[in-house]
Amino acid sequence: MRNGLSSNGAKSSGGSKLPPTGDDDSLLTLEMQLDDLMRELLTAQKANSELETASDHDARTKQVEAILARLYPIEQAIMATPAHTIVGLGVKARHAAYVMSQYWEAPIDQIDWDARAIRLLIEAVCDAARAPLVFRSHNLPST
Repeated sequence: MRNGLSSNGAKSSGGSKLPPTGDDDSLLTLEMQLDDLMRELLTAQKANSELETASDHDARTKQVEAILARLYPIEQAIMATPAHTIVGLGVKARHAAYVMSQYWEAPIDQIDWDARAIRLLIEAVCDAARAPLVFRSHNLPST
């Protein structure tokens, strides 16, 4: 290490190769917002599937689209915010599971190799972080 830079060009923080630890308060706040909107989205989607008239369906579709529009910046922020602890990493893994939820639609032995690798990695991170997956309605924390 020369000039305070490590072999990968990152500034050294005094001997430790790990970045300084911090808190993940911003990720935890984003996670609460994500969970709230996911609950709202699941409720709207369920109501939409139970509708009988086209006009009601159109109104509910607009409601779902509005929720998705509110969800987008939260998802962007989760992806852009670095995790500093296993808890923060769990938030990011839960979001990845939501984004890649199709990997949980079939038994693990019936999905392709790449999907299996991603699914197992996400599940391992969630297990280590003690963070239940959020893409299923029964796994959303209650309010």
